[in-house]
This record gives sequence, C-alpha cells and structure tokens, in this order.
Amino acid sequence: MIKKITVLLLIALTLTSCVSRKKIVYFQNVSSLSDNNYEPSIKPDDELLIVVNVTSPNEALAAPFNQSTVNLTPGQGLGQSGNGKVYLVDKEGFIQLPLVGPVKIGGLTRQEALDLLKIEIKKYINNPIISLRITNFKFTVIGEVKSPGLYNYPSERLTLPEAIGMAGDLTIFGKRNNILIIREISGKKTYNYVDITQVDFMQSEFYYLSQNDLVYVEPNRSVVNSSAIGRDLTLAISSVSILIAVISFITR
Repeated sequence: MIKKITVLLLIALTLTSCVSRKKIVYFQNVSSLSDNNYEPSIKPDDELLIVVNVTSPNEALAAPFNQSTVNLTPGQGLGQSGNGKVYLVDKEGFIQLPLVGPVKIGGLTRQEALDLLKIEIKKYINNPIISLRITNFKFTVIGEVKSPGLYNYPSERLTLPEAIGMAGDLTIFGKRNNILIIREISGKKTYNYVDITQVDFMQSEFYYLSQNDLVYVEPNRSVVNSSAIGRDLTLAISSVSILIAVISFITR
C-alpha cells in the first residue's frame, strides 16, 4: 500500500509542477526578452493637455495658448508650472490652436506632435517650451479578472500587464494564453490574441495598450463546462471523483 501511495504522490507532483506551471505562470522564457521601442500615437477624441511656456520674462506671450482653468504645479509630469489648456482632437485628427488655427496631429506620436506644435507656435513665440500629454486615456478589462471595469490612466504609456494588475489580476479560471485585445485603428475595429505565459508578447504592438482598448480574459474549459450547474459544484464533483479514484486505487 505504501508503494501505491508513493506512486500517487509522484504522479500528483509531476502533474502539478509541469502541466499547471505552463498554463499559469506568466512571462516564461524571460531570458529571451529584448527592448520594445513602442510609442503610442494620438487619436481622434483624445483630450490633450498642452502647456506652453516661454524663455523670456514676458509670460503673457504664451497666454493665448494657455487660457484655461487647469492649473499645473511642478511634479505633475509636464516639466513646467503654469496654466494648461485641454484641446480635443476632432474626428479628422485636428486641434484648434489659438492664433495658429487647425493643426493636424492625429496619427502622430507624442514627440512628433511636440515638434509640429513647436514649429507652429514659433511663428508667434521665440523658443517656446511645450509639454503635452493625454488626459482621458481609458481602457476596459472584462472576463476572468478580479475587478472588471472601465479604467482611467494618467498617462498614454500603459502596458497590458499593468492594465491586468489594475483589474486585480486574472482569476485562476482565466485563460492566460488567449487574452483578446480589441482595438480601433483608423476607425476600424481590430483584434488580436495574446499569450502572457510566453514573454515574446512583450515584443508585439499589443504589449502597450492604446486609448479605448478592450481587454477580454476568456474563461477556461472548466468554467465553460460548469456554466449550467455552477462553478463551485463542478469543482466539488471533480474533487470527489479524484478522491474516489485514489481510495479505489489504494484499497484495490
């Protein structure tokens, strides 16, 4: 009987250490990871907080670009203190810049937008100092996570693991190798499946989330099969079945 118990324990340990680890553990083969130089682009309906500062003592020169009730203080991530104005990117990718008029920055990265704004504002201000960030970056996480919902984020540089962490991480029933990301690109819905058990997903364009991304964590097979009778009852039945099998083996 002792030999039978030993065999059962060895089988259980083997299944636990090999099979379950591949399905559960994140970022396997992390030693193969290399840099990802992704930079998000500006999209329609983005709200951009733009701050214009001047190097001369005459701060009034920047006033037309900063006419807003938004007050910034050092340490808020924009590098300068002063007033800021929120600009809405319209459906065609334009913002309406005072004195300058419409400027198309949709589709540009943050740095490309800053370079373009500097060119336009230099027509009115010598050597302007410009800062920009998205203020309404949001995403949705649903499915097998602990806290599904719509989330706001104070920056446009958000990774998929960070988003999952904000949602409380996946439950034990979530499929880690088949996470769906729905994204709108140029007005069209696109989708991609991501396997976060393998570290190579960090090299893909879906490692960083975009504005309004939807992340869906699919339930595993046991949850799908238990949908008719309840998850807890299915687990209980499975546990009892295993226990019966063990007892039968030992007492044979």
